[in-house]
Amino acid sequence: MITNTEIVRTGNQFPNHIVDFKQENDKFYFTTQNGVILQLTILRDSVVRFRYATEHVFEPDFSYAISEDVNLGYNELKIQDEVPEYIVITSKIKIHINKTNLKVKIVDMADQVISEDELGFHWEENFDYGGNVVKMSKVCHAGESYYGMGDKASHTNLKGKRVNNWVTDTYAYGKDQEPLYKSIPFYIGLKESKAYGIFFDNSFSTYFDFAGERRNVTSYWADGGEMNYYFFYGPKMCDVVESYTDLTGLPELPPLWALGFHQSKWSYYPEQKVRDIASNFRKLNIPCDAIYLDIDYMDGFRCFTWDKNHFPDPKKMIDDLGEDGFKVVTMIDPGIKIDRDYWVYQQAMEKGYFCRRADGPLFKGKVWPGPCNFPDFTHPDVREWWADLYKEMIAGLGVSGVWNDMNEPAIMEVPSKTANLDVRHDYDGHPCSHRKAHNVYGMQMVRATYEGIKKYMFPRRPFVLTRAAYSGTQRYCATWTGDNVATWEHLWIANVQMQRMSMSGYSFVGSDIGGFAEQPNGELFARWIQLAVFHPFCRVHSSGDHGDQEPWSFGDEITDIVREFIELRYQLLPYLYTMFYNYIKEGFPMLQSLVFYDQDDVQTHFRTDEFIFGKQLLVCPVQEPNSLGRRMYFPKGNWYNYWTDEMVEGGVERWVSAELDRIPLFVREGAMIPKYPVQQYVGEKEIEKLAIDVYFKSGTENSEVYEDHQEGYDYKKGRYSLRRFKFTGKENELIIQQFKDGNYITPYHNFVMTFHGLPFEIDSVELDNEEVGLDEIKLNGNNTIEVSKDFTELHIFGK
Repeated sequence: MITNTEIVRTGNQFPNHIVDFKQENDKFYFTTQNGVILQLTILRDSVVRFRYATEHVFEPDFSYAISEDVNLGYNELKIQDEVPEYIVITSKIKIHINKTNLKVKIVDMADQVISEDELGFHWEENFDYGGNVVKMSKVCHAGESYYGMGDKASHTNLKGKRVNNWVTDTYAYGKDQEPLYKSIPFYIGLKESKAYGIFFDNSFSTYFDFAGERRNVTSYWADGGEMNYYFFYGPKMCDVVESYTDLTGLPELPPLWALGFHQSKWSYYPEQKVRDIASNFRKLNIPCDAIYLDIDYMDGFRCFTWDKNHFPDPKKMIDDLGEDGFKVVTMIDPGIKIDRDYWVYQQAMEKGYFCRRADGPLFKGKVWPGPCNFPDFTHPDVREWWADLYKEMIAGLGVSGVWNDMNEPAIMEVPSKTANLDVRHDYDGHPCSHRKAHNVYGMQMVRATYEGIKKYMFPRRPFVLTRAAYSGTQRYCATWTGDNVATWEHLWIANVQMQRMSMSGYSFVGSDIGGFAEQPNGELFARWIQLAVFHPFCRVHSSGDHGDQEPWSFGDEITDIVREFIELRYQLLPYLYTMFYNYIKEGFPMLQSLVFYDQDDVQTHFRTDEFIFGKQLLVCPVQEPNSLGRRMYFPKGNWYNYWTDEMVEGGVERWVSAELDRIPLFVREGAMIPKYPVQQYVGEKEIEKLAIDVYFKSGTENSEVYEDHQEGYDYKKGRYSLRRFKFTGKENELIIQQFKDGNYITPYHNFVMTFHGLPFEIDSVELDNEEVGLDEIKLNGNNTIEVSKDFTELHIFGK
């Protein structure tokens, strides 16, 4: 008997009508006649998880993205069983589930639609690999905009774009090129000035189409796994980003030196070259806190080894550099050279820690050392072993930080640029192929690195850097945007990538200043430095193939400009450290696009260049050659020109002069900006007085400064200083009130306040309700005074 066994390819399949419903506390289950189950979980009043199963079966519920410290709880939860639909109601939103087709519509409490399904959930069987290609399509409403998605090299507003999340070594990538080094499947939608967010927590290759194919539809899908997404309601963008960041986690505070200026190259060797670079920084008085060693410090590119010809005594070199204020950061890649005499390889082989292919043999790929095997970092035992490999490097030699590169993983001379899809992974007890584990491989490598550095750096804080990342990687490390190019277009790309990453929950980010590939001219390098000192992570890094790229490589004029802006970064370190504190405490992004700052102003929805640094500095880089200035948009509020003190009223676009030694930089009125003296490295000087620039405003403004020991974990036990200032300006007086938290005692005793834009001449001053003499507070002609740091209320009267 002959039977026709040809597989019937059914194409897209859809849920049909609901036949069963049940509730288990904060979870609701809706089951359709054809075996689809929607599990709806209320995490908070404005945070909801949607999870879909087919054939009545959910996969094991496991994710690397979700933090263990998520804030959960809601104020109200009820469900209504209506004729056409179920309605789940919290205190912030209503979720309508259609009984006929399982489509979802979410509205606010005024019944305004926030998000609604178009086709909704559907799926297609994957006959090549098994499982499903899972899909979701939503209605794109008129005027709706989209932001986020990590380090995409595209316009900040993704309307009309299609992107792919498959972490990839993309050397010298171009504008709009996909995919890149990171997978952060989270976007923010903005509809009628109300914001929401969607995080599609699926580690397979995912795709997002933001009304590109069909102008009224936004869709996302994955090559496998479940349709599992989280919905966040604002209505402010800050609410959405903070909720997403809370879900996926936050880092600890870095050591303050990690926020200084760093210098790197592929590669600084031999040892004398490293010493010469360090010496030149100090000789030219250009501040720098860290020098990086790329792969050439290793013995034949074997990780955790040193080339004894180039670096005969690494501990002495590291100690000597440390005495001059330099930290050393070393690179570690995932590929382990296949070498029977190599101790790391021996250990991994003995323990069975390398990845294997589906039919048994070890996965092999070519990287810098030649043929390599690759540890399975998704196995907890492998991560623990990998963490311990750092003991000698950190505790023994004194290396201060590690950067993990090539951890997509990048494989040379293969079309896919990465591991074979049939490579097997443990996935923390949920065995799978590389199709599922690829996007988290680099994340789990850097997680293991972080745990090792933290263990052997204690009681100091770790510093770790990664190239590849998945959502949640921000818990472990800083990141940079990979192998960019020394072009003006890439200066623009770096600007939008930093803004997008910050809005995607990952603020500790920077670019290779000046470009990794090719070489900038002096003008481009200067303009890039001017931008990058306002990025949370600030590092020059370049390929060794295209010439030198140190601050002094472009002549005296450029050296002087670069020095001035690196000095400015060091002055702003207390402001930057306070930004970081707000990030780890609130999930508030360290950089904000103008649309984040004021989503109600439609003029901000498509701005790419201007951004807010912290909460009170407005930055707009010059991104074209031979420019003496540029036009820029000023958001709501009044802004002081940092260089001239000229006041600009917000809500307008105007020309701003900016010759080569200047970047358009503005301060929000009412701001109090803390500053340290210029140092050649963090900790060079004891801070004797804290300078504060005070910008007058008719009205009130809040500012703050966070400080601690700059290292260690005492800040978690209350040993920090958080000073909150309330500024109130009137026609002939101003009042500054101070509120202090924490029990860290700063080394300085006084504030030196410089007032900008005062509309009156200072006549008298009261400090905590007692009048003090003008000579006692050292009033000078620059409207500068000196007062005790412990005042509660400062009252200045004019005449």
